[in-house]
Amino acid sequence: MDPATIIGLLLAFGAMFTMLFMEGASPSSILLPAPMIIVFFGTIAVGIASGTIKDMLAAAKALPGAFRGKVGNARELVEQLVALAEVARRDGLLALEAEVAGAKDPLVARALQAMADGVDTDELRDMLEDHLMAAERDSAIASKWFNTLGGYAPTVGIIGTVVSLTHVLENLSQPDELGHMIAAAFVATLWGLVSANFIWLPIGARLGRLAELESERMNLAIEGLLAIHSGTPALVLREKLEGLLPQAAKAPSKTGAPVQREDFEAVP
Repeated sequence: MDPATIIGLLLAFGAMFTMLFMEGASPSSILLPAPMIIVFFGTIAVGIASGTIKDMLAAAKALPGAFRGKVGNARELVEQLVALAEVARRDGLLALEAEVAGAKDPLVARALQAMADGVDTDELRDMLEDHLMAAERDSAIASKWFNTLGGYAPTVGIIGTVVSLTHVLENLSQPDELGHMIAAAFVATLWGLVSANFIWLPIGARLGRLAELESERMNLAIEGLLAIHSGTPALVLREKLEGLLPQAAKAPSKTGAPVQREDFEAVP
């Protein structure tokens, strides 16, 4: 798990409320139900209207992943592929069918079954690349949906402010209340900006980054699987795949032991 999103959001909102305390204001001055309803519900509503129900459901399904930030371990993938290469060289491609059940990655499992079924290299490449493209397309839907909310939120906040100001203008005969009413009206604009820049856009960017990392891991798997299909020796395959890993993933520690970290783990 990479807690970057959780840490970042806590720091951002912490900074905002710290500013309120330093200015002598109370958090209750901005935690007003009416402006927050128009901003959050209104933004989500127009986000739904701008796409499809399937887009909204895909974004909701992907949301927990943005906070977990978990991406497959590339180092473990390399070790798995090297072990599979040894099996293929020793027992032949048909022996890979017995390894399908133990493959946790759907891409690897599908490729192993295809190799055992006797598909040629071009067909295998096309199949794996189609799987990658489908995964990238699905990931892009969620990221785009949250980025869309980030674009709508400030404008929805302004709409909330304008609606509140019309109520202010109806009460010009009560000058003692005008200051409070005007301040409350601008809370909608505040939450529009805050929700866009503290919530929606960071989540959209986070999902996009996680999708990039997963795409890199899947490309690594594809290269390894195609090499296994062509009969590449395990030692040669290891060198090839380790050359594709990020430098931080292959750098040894001062004691000479490999660095213990989850490769391709999400970063802020």
